[in-house]
Amino acid sequence: MKSKSQKIKKGLYIVSTPIGNLKDITLRAIDILKKSDVILCEDTRNSKKLLSHYNIKSKLISYHKFNERKISEEIVSEIQKYNIVSLISDAGTPIISDPGKILINEFVSKGIPIIPIPGVSSVTATASISGFSEKFIFFGFLSEKLSSLKKELEMLSKIDCSIILFSSPRKFLKNLEKFQEFFSDRELVICREITKLHEEFIRLKVSDLKKLDLNIKGELTAIFSEKKYQINNFNNLSESDKKMINKMLTEKTIKDIINYFKDRNISKRIIYNYCLERKNEN
Repeated sequence: MKSKSQKIKKGLYIVSTPIGNLKDITLRAIDILKKSDVILCEDTRNSKKLLSHYNIKSKLISYHKFNERKISEEIVSEIQKYNIVSLISDAGTPIISDPGKILINEFVSKGIPIIPIPGVSSVTATASISGFSEKFIFFGFLSEKLSSLKKELEMLSKIDCSIILFSSPRKFLKNLEKFQEFFSDRELVICREITKLHEEFIRLKVSDLKKLDLNIKGELTAIFSEKKYQINNFNNLSESDKKMINKMLTEKTIKDIINYFKDRNISKRIIYNYCLERKNEN
């Protein structure tokens, strides 16, 4: 009699699991996990809650950033023993800002199949309810080092599409001024505890971030809109201002133009964006 594990292809399965509500799991994911010879998970105690709920009794091995290289090498060397290996994270889709890259590359180097089992992701969940551009960049967690953080935000501020970040509420609140500095011309949706009991969605303009009242518990996913300056930000520029900028652009740098207007109550970002738009038109 053939074992259940022989009914599906040998290899590594990247299995998405719920991010809060246990009902958010696919039938295929349950089937794969039940047929797995071993399931790699960040925290076995946390994963047992989900697996017990669906009567999944496969062998569990702890797999996290402190042991991922060692476990990856062991799993690949014993792949004949472990025909079907599944990787899950504590919540959502594995690899996305979680360990797993080393494991995947080990399997790739040996030519062993890697199969995704799609499902829940806070990234796509956040994008789907934002109302922002469907073109988005997922950046994950920002750097904690101030110099690196500024470079990252400056780079992201130049991209005209939606931008999705992960953060703890504490770190997000710490960076409010930086967000206002680099994303002043955007809107924002903050998603907390998605699919959980205290699920919350906060919509506001980045320019209003100082008014933000945020519970410091639970992780959050934030999505910044595409640039909005094309629609309304140039209203702060008079026609004479625009004519002056247009004239200066023929012989001055954008930095020179911004300095020229520094004593006026006009955002540097508005002048910068207007200059870019004019240059692009030309």
